[in-house]
Amino acid sequence: MEGTITITERLALVRRRKLLILGLLGFALLAALIIAVALGAVYIPVFTTAKIIASRLPLVGRLFHGTWEATQETVILSVRLPRVLVALLVGMALALAGTIFQGLFRNPMADPSFIGSAQGAALGATIAFFFGIEVGLGKLSTVPLFAFAGSLLAVAIVYLITRTGGRVSVASLLLVGIAFSSFLASIVSTLMVISKDRLHNIFFWLMGGVAGANWDMVLAVIPFILVGSIVAMFFARDLNLMMLGEERASQLGLEAERFKWIMLVIASLVVGAAVSVSGIIGFVGLMTPHIVRLLTGPDHRYLIPGSLLAGGLFLVLADTLARLVMAPNELPLGIVTAFFGAPFFIYLLKRRKNVLA
Repeated sequence: MEGTITITERLALVRRRKLLILGLLGFALLAALIIAVALGAVYIPVFTTAKIIASRLPLVGRLFHGTWEATQETVILSVRLPRVLVALLVGMALALAGTIFQGLFRNPMADPSFIGSAQGAALGATIAFFFGIEVGLGKLSTVPLFAFAGSLLAVAIVYLITRTGGRVSVASLLLVGIAFSSFLASIVSTLMVISKDRLHNIFFWLMGGVAGANWDMVLAVIPFILVGSIVAMFFARDLNLMMLGEERASQLGLEAERFKWIMLVIASLVVGAAVSVSGIIGFVGLMTPHIVRLLTGPDHRYLIPGSLLAGGLFLVLADTLARLVMAPNELPLGIVTAFFGAPFFIYLLKRRKNVLA
């Protein structure tokens, strides 16, 4: 019938709408990056900031000439840009991990800290700080190494504890994960009490932040975010199947136990990478996937890239706020995210009263 929209056309419209949302998120993220780099103790015009950044890009860089001051270029390229990029990458990592956990556990309130991933990474990095361990390339290389190991070890312990008869119950995994996270947090607190001269460093690292970020940190995190994102997108359809329940997913041909282990490892790696350079920053993995899901729906083919963009956008804006709200001093980034995340968590609890039943 003329004027009637077929199912195929309707699906095409939905797909275009989702792609438009992803495009808008990408544009907002790009604008936020440039503005965040421009803002600071010394304001640098946004247009000048964009030209300085563009001048260092391959292929198009030769089109932009140095009509700016050398000090402006130094401030942007050596101080502000690496910090903003680390905030971007950490936000992406936490959002990706949150998306994986929420899909895997079929619970929009799941978070990287639920199964000990974040706390394990925190404990590993705290041990490196506590003992002043420097191996080969120094702390910048040692702390991430310990964070990765702590994150993976924590997830492995929780997984093995809850594994019964070759299977792992999602509900049991969450409960054991929350209990084990508290246990790890108590160890970190104990190390802080007896650390004496290193207490200050450990405390501020656990508060979360990207102050002092540099290009080495950017290069250290990028491979894990890239690999994690590619693997997650490769398994996007399988995550969609998990949303139907483990039994139904198995009937449709998914090896649920193997798939859960792969996803747990990937999520732990990206969380370990994030925690190793920023400390503990909460609620990013809880908030951003949930909000993006309201915009794009539960299909992980769109939810994963949307969460990556939204997570990066949120943390870049949060870090900019942390730098400026009390200038020349700055707030720990973890406090800023908690300021927004805690009310959001309460809101979710009010809407899902039976989520933990």
